[in-house]
This record gives sequence, structure tokens and C-alpha cells, in this order.
Amino acid sequence: MMGPAHSLSGAAAWLGVGAATAAAGHAMPWPVLLVGALICAGAALAPDLDHKAATISRSFGPISRLLCEIVDKLSYAVYQATRKPGDKRRTGGHRTLTHTWVWAVLIGAGASALAVTGGRWAVLAILFVHLVLAVEGLLWRAARVSSDILVWLLGATSAWILAGVLDAPGGGSGWLFTEPGQEYLWLGLPIVLGALVHDIGDALTVSGCPILWPIPIAGRRWYPLGPPKALRFRAGSWVELKVLMPVFTVLGGVGGVAALEIV
Repeated sequence: MMGPAHSLSGAAAWLGVGAATAAAGHAMPWPVLLVGALICAGAALAPDLDHKAATISRSFGPISRLLCEIVDKLSYAVYQATRKPGDKRRTGGHRTLTHTWVWAVLIGAGASALAVTGGRWAVLAILFVHLVLAVEGLLWRAARVSSDILVWLLGATSAWILAGVLDAPGGGSGWLFTEPGQEYLWLGLPIVLGALVHDIGDALTVSGCPILWPIPIAGRRWYPLGPPKALRFRAGSWVELKVLMPVFTVLGGVGGVAALEIV
């Protein structure tokens, strides 16, 4: 999938979770619903850190481009070290390590740990990175014609404002995890969800996605999961642009309305 579809699917997924948790009696305060949807939209771009031409590679200028090169090499090294005889030979790391459930869980757990132990500035940093990515994904047409500095300023300003809203009484910093010292522990959840939604989206495309690594399947460690080939599509095709993106938009709207109505 392309960046905009990934971001839309991430936002829709979190809004759907918001409706489900509200129905289960753990309703999200509206700031958590909003911030979680934006984080999830941004996190749904992050697995493409292994791809030098992806949206995320240009989101933070030379820093993100260098990071993408490093992650690509790291992913390729892990692939080579863990591949089985049935796995294909590769020349790069795209759609390997960062497209697995292991990566999703580790990144989400790391973000939660950083948010809990790092204080306000750590929370602001997490929000800033994911809000910039959300702008790049959800507002991709506007972002492409704007300067990077304007996008960064929007991300920084939004992070500061939303952190203030979450910190207010009843704002949601302690949602779900209520013990003292557990504020913002939930921040890792939309990050894990965004990464997994990205992987599922890529599994629908022609190449599939090795989500279940390192579990061996059919003699392969990096088995590319996906539906039957007749049901797959190419990234950027009309199926993605004309069918899936409108569907994600509608599902996100329905989920958001349902979550807020239950609250």
C-alpha cells in the first residue's frame, strides 16, 4: 500500500478500537480518541523505515533518510541471518524485519516505556514524530507542496497543545492504566496497532508480508502472508485509491461517531 492508504487505515483502526472499548465499558476520553487516531495514522507509516523511497524517508529531512538506510541494512542483515533454504535471495531489507509482529510489539513497548520514564519531553517527542507522520499521510497532497519546516511546526504545535489537553484533569493521560506512575502507558497501543495495520495492508498486495516471522511456515522463515493471489492488488492501483481509501474513511467516521455517542 501507499502512504495515504496506510495512514487512513491506521486512523480508522484506532477509531474502531475506540468504539469497541466504549462498548466494553472502558470508554476513551475524546482526547485519547483523537490523539490515538493521529498516532496510529502516523505509526502506520513507520514500518516503511526499511524503504528509502517511502513517505517516512522524507518526513524529517536528512535524519529520516539516514535512518531509513540504517534500518534497511539492519533488516537485510536479520533476514540473511535467519532465512531458511526456502526463503528467496534478496538484495535489500524492505518488507522484512519492520513488517513483522515482533517489530510492532517492540516499538510499541519501547514507546510506552519511554513515555512513562522520560516525562513530558519524551511524551512530546513521541507525539511530534507521529503527528508529523500523520500530516504526511493524511494530508499528503498539502504536505507535498508545503515546506518541511511548516509541517514540522504544525506537528510541534499540535503536540504541545494536545499534550496539554491530555494532562488536564479527565484529559486521558491515565486512561486504561490508572495506577500512579502509569500515565501515558497507553501511548504504545496505537503504535503497535498502526504497525500491524500497515502489515495487514501490505499483505493484501502482490508481494504479501511476513507478519508472523520468525514462525516457520511451509519451510520458510519469512513466509509472505496474504490472501489468494487472485484477490491481491498492486500498491497504488485503482483498488487502493478508489475502493480501500473511501472504505477506510467511512469506517473511521462510523467508529468515531460510535465511540463518542457511547461516551
